[in-house]
Amino acid sequence: MSEDTDEPADLNAPELRSRAVAAARGDQPFNLLIADGRLVDMVTGQIRAADIGIVGPLIASVHAPGGRRDAARTIDARGCFVSPGLIDTHMHIESSMVTPASYAEAVLPRGVTTIVWDPHEFGNVHGLDGVRWAIKATRRLPLRVVPLAPSCVPSAPGLELAGADFDAATMTEMLTWPEIGGVAEVMTMREVINGDPRAGAIIDAGLRSGKMICGHARSLEGADLNAFMAAGVSSDHELTSGDDLLAKLSAGLAIELRGSHDHLLPQFVGVINDLGFLPQTVTLCTDDVFPDDLHERGGLDDVVRRLVGYGLKAEWALRAATLNAAMRLGRSDLGLIAAGRRADIVLFEDLRRFKARYVIANGAAVADAGRMIGIVERADPAPLRNSVKLTPLGENDFRVAAAGSRVRLATIDQPRFTQWGETEADVRDGFVVPPEGTTMIAVAHRHGKADGRPRVGFLAGWGEWRGAFCTTVSHDSHNLTVFGGNTADMAIAANAVIEASGGLAVARDGRIEALLPLPLSGLVSDAPLEETALAFCAVRDAMDNLVDWNPPYLVFKACFGATLACNAGPHQTDRGIADVAAGRVLETPVLEEF
Repeated sequence: MSEDTDEPADLNAPELRSRAVAAARGDQPFNLLIADGRLVDMVTGQIRAADIGIVGPLIASVHAPGGRRDAARTIDARGCFVSPGLIDTHMHIESSMVTPASYAEAVLPRGVTTIVWDPHEFGNVHGLDGVRWAIKATRRLPLRVVPLAPSCVPSAPGLELAGADFDAATMTEMLTWPEIGGVAEVMTMREVINGDPRAGAIIDAGLRSGKMICGHARSLEGADLNAFMAAGVSSDHELTSGDDLLAKLSAGLAIELRGSHDHLLPQFVGVINDLGFLPQTVTLCTDDVFPDDLHERGGLDDVVRRLVGYGLKAEWALRAATLNAAMRLGRSDLGLIAAGRRADIVLFEDLRRFKARYVIANGAAVADAGRMIGIVERADPAPLRNSVKLTPLGENDFRVAAAGSRVRLATIDQPRFTQWGETEADVRDGFVVPPEGTTMIAVAHRHGKADGRPRVGFLAGWGEWRGAFCTTVSHDSHNLTVFGGNTADMAIAANAVIEASGGLAVARDGRIEALLPLPLSGLVSDAPLEETALAFCAVRDAMDNLVDWNPPYLVFKACFGATLACNAGPHQTDRGIADVAAGRVLETPVLEEF
């Protein structure tokens, strides 16, 4: 969108409205006419023949086919289903490991015309400068981007250190920026529920702004869920089951039904189909999409496609991704093909594969047959470089020091839904011998705000690791995180990532098996999406040879969320083993020495 665009007020320019009225009457030609398509009506759910006349960014007329042919340009929509542009209500561009420009090039040709971006990854690494860069990088994109103000930097204050610390004053400042659409997902669930002053002040800043406050209500129910919502949080995407979806619909939350946990989608479809209607509070989101999935399958269009494949009516899936989303955002100009609305329009070849033949954004043709029309402007990535402030690490940095000959250890049991565990281990040469059946995890602060000495813990239920994996993509503080079955490979993988200024590395038998450099913020590459996707695939393939995965929880993706300390249960951070419920950090897993 143009840097000086003031949406949605730009549609109210008197000259534009006058031209649209004249064109609707038939006194002036349209700038663009979409002819002979089948309109998917998001209000009635009907599919009907219709032509659409457009003047500038505005829909001037939706009328019976064949009645008008007076237009500067006509698009033949025969055989196509005409839908509003898709709206992704919660996502993180950084999770796709590409720049905003590359992301726009990936999703616009597939029919996604609006995304609601929480840039808290950039915020966690660069502070306010990261959020400013995110806004600047999206101003001139043909993809509409609604950035939110990151609310949880870090996501678990006191339990981890990020590259910045956003308090209520920081939040208040961001919410005055006109581009900011609201408060991004509030992940400090326990602090909000317990009345923590810091968390309360951050939400108060959002309430004073009058902008929406988005949530992260993982595993909340009953009194806790009521307390979270009573504070002012109004949405959730952290659904864990069909029962959880129904409970949160019944509670009145706006639902951002995400596609990043595919194993849950059939349950969600079952709940909606059993209701017999699509609640107006159901919207769709991607949350996180890896670069290979983005390249091969797309963004929100892929979520729509899978939901329909699992048995949801196509009209309902589209309405969730368009009109419902627009209502959630308070954008009456979006989400509906009707006179007076914004001309964000997609021509899908069918309602099964949802292959977009043509995409129009703000009244301008932006994609044709899966390819962008024109050049997408790119922001200078220089401010995002040199974010990994660590010196090379050695094997001893990944060992746990202990006295005596034996120790009792705290362990972090099972991926995703973590629990505390205990075990015993031998001590040799002053270091703990990793207990059989455990995987080592080490997190090193990489932002230069504290010492970079790794804090090491032991994971149970993560399988037998035949090497090591290092990543600076580690939600949400994005410190350098290393998993491994031996310290030698852990040091090799870590040093490869440090030398690359961030990224992902797999080491086995003393050598690097795969490496994806992410030199921008340690999160993103400025290489083309296809190149990044291929390198990510190589990392994924190497990891498949390193670990025997056990879906749905022990999966490659679990490595990126293992440090998410705002969630219930113990999590390894750069400060130690953190537990948000207890509000404590164990600097070492050693509980007792014998």
